[in-house]
Amino acid sequence: QVQLVESGGGLVQAGGSLRLSCAASGRTFTNYAMGWFRQAQGREREFVAAISRSGAGTSYADFVKGRFTISRDNGKNTVSLQMNSLKVEDTAVYYCAANFGAYYDSNWNSYAHWGQGTQVTVSS
Repeated sequence: QVQLVESGGGLVQAGGSLRLSCAASGRTFTNYAMGWFRQAQGREREFVAAISRSGAGTSYADFVKGRFTISRDNGKNTVSLQMNSLKVEDTAVYYCAANFGAYYDSNWNSYAHWGQGTQVTVSS
């Protein structure tokens, strides 16, 4: 199995940028498609972005609208989410997750391993 730890969350004004990182332990990182999900207070967990095991394939939620970019570095066992033009509605806890399956599956139930989450707060 893989263990995941997110970092990079914080408080930012609307229109600003943040870069989230997820560090994976173990030697099986490349066995997993990786995804980012988020959960706002009082809302259900929702898919944000995912990337294939090789990094060649990516998938994004419609609400990203070109603002976010997911990437991975298999040599460093990390996956990142660059978030630009942040909006107040992006405020949520963001989770890194590993999927022993297809990267284009956006259902959170398909992800077997999860990080602890990192808080992103966007102010107006």
